[in-house]
Amino acid sequence: MKGVSSHIVKTLVPGAVITCADNSGAYVFRMIHIIGKTGGRHGKNTPAGVGDIVSASVRKGTSTYLKKPVRVVIIRQKAPYRRSNGMRIKFEDNAGIMISDENLPIGTEVKGAMAREVVERFIKVAGVASRVV
Repeated sequence: MKGVSSHIVKTLVPGAVITCADNSGAYVFRMIHIIGKTGGRHGKNTPAGVGDIVSASVRKGTSTYLKKPVRVVIIRQKAPYRRSNGMRIKFEDNAGIMISDENLPIGTEVKGAMAREVVERFIKVAGVASRVV
């Protein structure tokens, strides 16, 4: 997995509610844990940010995905983060899209904007993006 060029503030902890931004059939996710991250401070939950892959359960959606763990990549976060050119970016919600085990998107289109840091890391996810910010 490629590194991102921005300093992303990690603010989404396990238990966070994430809205689904694609047309896969899910509406709301609840984050379980971060995939590929170990460590963090002792006794604290390891947080996630834009461009991270997390495991989440579907809380609202179609019955095929309901209450089942899925892989989600975070495409937007409320907390502001800083890019290398000095600009600060923040979105109005925490959103993610479902991906397969091969990091391919399950939905065919993304509702709303997607952060550029996600496109740098996952090229195939950029193919379904409507806007990249």
